[in-house]
Amino acid sequence: METHTDRLDELRARLAAFVAARDWDQFHNPKNLAMALAGEAGEVLEHFQWLSFDEAANLPAQAREEIALECADVLLFLLRLADRLDIDLAAAAQRKLALNEKKYPVEKSRGRATKYDKL
Repeated sequence: METHTDRLDELRARLAAFVAARDWDQFHNPKNLAMALAGEAGEVLEHFQWLSFDEAANLPAQAREEIALECADVLLFLLRLADRLDIDLAAAAQRKLALNEKKYPVEKSRGRATKYDKL
């Protein structure tokens, strides 16, 4: 059975091959990748700028597809950055989720958007 980790590893390997075939490793230092990641996240945000809560929650199919591709750009740059820094992104996400479970215990945080240090 394929797991999400397998799919993430497969995507990482495919991305590394894509980059290698184009000789782009020379440009993919952590600083450049982090900057590109921030830029792509900004492109996601652009789709929501000036929308009401209702409009943002009920996007037309064309907008959803455009956002999906921008989200893919964010994922690819994040995955590339993690690869260059030798970070197991799935394992790091598991560790972060465990930390967040401690910071935001259900009994204190359920239904609240309060930051952990104000709970």
